[in-house]
Amino acid sequence: MITGAALTIVGVGAGMLTEYLLDPDQGRARRARMRDKSSRSRRRLAGGLSGMSQDAANHGRGLVMGMRYRVTGRSADDAVLHDRVRAELGRHVSHPHALQVRVDGGIVTLTGDVLAAEEKSARRAVKRIPGVKGVHEQWNVHEEPGDVPTLQGTGRSKS
Repeated sequence: MITGAALTIVGVGAGMLTEYLLDPDQGRARRARMRDKSSRSRRRLAGGLSGMSQDAANHGRGLVMGMRYRVTGRSADDAVLHDRVRAELGRHVSHPHALQVRVDGGIVTLTGDVLAAEEKSARRAVKRIPGVKGVHEQWNVHEEPGDVPTLQGTGRSKS
């Protein structure tokens, strides 16, 4: 229940707000500023909610596609596997152009040059690709780029 003192405070506050907004000199500008701020807040809120819903939809779509890939990707032809392996190597080695990939009946053969720090991660990633039945690493492992021409340069950043 609202007491007499609380009603007085609410009444005084409402009167001050009315005077502030209906002031003949600056009331129009104050009302416009208030309208603009509320419109901006409404747009920002709508944009944020739209972005969040879009993000949730994309995330859900990605989960479904990932599950579908895991189920249907088990039986892929060699050309598709070759492309999958090349893409995965690009995520795990800084010089993917230094590696050659051959696929025959789901068996992947990797040749070329790789850095020792990246070798384990790349091998593990290729083995986890759906459809790969086996991996033969015939690549040369190097501790440092040294004089190996294919390992020169900054390479690609791994992300």
